[in-house]
Amino acid sequence: MNPELPNAQLDWDDQGRPYSRVFDDVYFSDLSGLDETRYVFIEQNRLKERFAALPADGRLVIGETGFGTGLNFLCAWQLFEEQAVAGARLHFVSVEKYPLTAPDLKRALALWPELKPFADQLLAQYVAIHQGFQRLVMDNGRVTLTLLIGDALEQLPQLDAQIDAWFLDGFAPAKNPDMWTAELFAELARLAAPDSTISTFTSTGWVRRLLNAAGFKMKRTPGIGHKWEILRGAFVGWPAETPAPMPAKPWFARPAPNNGERHALVIGAGLAGCASAASLAARGWQVSLMERHADIAQEASGNPQGVLYLKLSAHGTALSQLIVSGFGHTRRVLEQLHRGVDWDGCGVLQLAFNAKEAERQAQLAAAFPADLLHILDQAQAETRAGIALAHGGLFYPEGGWVHPPALCQWQASRPNVQLLTHRDVLELRKVDDQWQAWDGDTLLASAPVVVLAGAAEIKRFAQSADLPLKRIRGQITRLAQTNESQSLATVVCAEGYVAPARLGEHTLGASFDFTSDDLTPTTAEHLGNLQLLEEISSDLVTRLHADQLDADQLQGRAAFRCTSSDYLPIVGPLADGQAFNQAYAALSKDARQVPDVQCPWLDGLYVNSGHGSRGLITAPLSGELLAAWLENEPLPLPRSVAEACHPNRFALRRLIRGV
Repeated sequence: MNPELPNAQLDWDDQGRPYSRVFDDVYFSDLSGLDETRYVFIEQNRLKERFAALPADGRLVIGETGFGTGLNFLCAWQLFEEQAVAGARLHFVSVEKYPLTAPDLKRALALWPELKPFADQLLAQYVAIHQGFQRLVMDNGRVTLTLLIGDALEQLPQLDAQIDAWFLDGFAPAKNPDMWTAELFAELARLAAPDSTISTFTSTGWVRRLLNAAGFKMKRTPGIGHKWEILRGAFVGWPAETPAPMPAKPWFARPAPNNGERHALVIGAGLAGCASAASLAARGWQVSLMERHADIAQEASGNPQGVLYLKLSAHGTALSQLIVSGFGHTRRVLEQLHRGVDWDGCGVLQLAFNAKEAERQAQLAAAFPADLLHILDQAQAETRAGIALAHGGLFYPEGGWVHPPALCQWQASRPNVQLLTHRDVLELRKVDDQWQAWDGDTLLASAPVVVLAGAAEIKRFAQSADLPLKRIRGQITRLAQTNESQSLATVVCAEGYVAPARLGEHTLGASFDFTSDDLTPTTAEHLGNLQLLEEISSDLVTRLHADQLDADQLQGRAAFRCTSSDYLPIVGPLADGQAFNQAYAALSKDARQVPDVQCPWLDGLYVNSGHGSRGLITAPLSGELLAAWLENEPLPLPRSVAEACHPNRFALRRLIRGV
């Protein structure tokens, strides 16, 4: 992580056009940025014909170096909207080291009134844009933008995608030579789909030669405006004299995409199931969302308030990368919901309640930019929280609370999702190319694809019984808002948390119990939650009159969180455990071996589970990750993070380490 990763430093000329101070260069031509974009990138990549030729379930993936003001993206989207049939999709992947701030982006895009319908949607989703992979979904899922925020040579090697058309659009080679190197062009070639095209506004000889050497057949073509010539080309294949990139290990390779009926059963209608259903439905799948209860979000996803709390590491771990990307995605999804009732971006304050916690927070503040998190001293923390506090702490300005059932409801009400309640699936059977969901002797439903999203309950199925999932009981306490407690202005956490009131009630929690299987709320845990509140703020205890409450009369709710043995979610395709052990038995003797054996997938069976107490942050993006595995799309996370969440990781560890 790079805490100094700045936003773009801009100057504006007398026509209102942005100019980069860092690169001493313009973002677009002073003649007509639109004309140049359309000629250099749209026309040279033949996008008009290619968009028009897409079938109803087809998509085109465009890759770009240098997102800048988003002008190329918006022009491509505008043309896609004009030319592509309903049901076709545009996926745009762009890398940007210095993202514009939201106000600067708004100001720059105001120069192009004809792009306003598209720019408005981009601006509405342009929140919580932090380092790493950031997924933005627009036009009800018809258009996906995956932004890779950071240095191109750090971000692109982590991308798992097949790019159909490349826009090479960094600042001019003379101003920004780092964006025009053999190493970068090798990444473009690695990611290029067969017959991928490429274009760029420069015709510099050494750029053309390096692209040719990377496997692109480039040619000069007449330019536009003050550019005499530009370059366009096509990918003709990996050069024979260059070592080919390593393929994915077979146990992490993508299963063959489903080419049959686009119908999926999603079992479990909590956060993970509803997210999976929404992501598939946005891609034109018919989804049967199966829930054993009478409604969605009846278990851990049913709490009145959950916290968007980023438990990060200063060391850039897979979990930290997942949390930063997942947090951004969830924040953008929440923009569709009713603020103040369904969610509130009021910020989250994590108190530095002892020396160890204060040291951890100092490391995080040094590792991440201030717009994601920053330290407040005690006086600043009190001002921000609106109550007296004994400590300062770490403040997450874009965090807040969410009413999880509202998020689930929004996702489950997407077109193409059919909710089937009172369906308790006890067994899965594969018959021909269909998975059948059975309850005893009753066949409930069948489809070629099944997503297991029922938390720890997925261990009931023989196919997923070996996944190391455990249940942790948690109980929250509901406290009525008082006149004095209305001053609480942000979520405050120590060992527990308390949120500003939703509909006249504060949520306080949550206990952790690894042993109990009983979901009846207990007085002892209510008392434990009140003790957590005392540790947060004795002033708030007084404001809530919590010290005068009869503990036996307290209201609350208990549910099971479901977590994996390594605290990362489990998201992806499932393999046949016995066949896996036979196929890769050699790993138990030499872990460096990569047997050339296809993974024995359980075709069409996927899992999305193990989100623990982070489901609000990790489940929505995991829905996108699951859909990407199923649809052979660009992954919304670095390849290494997707592998760290892959179901096969546990079988691999058992083979290699015997555990």
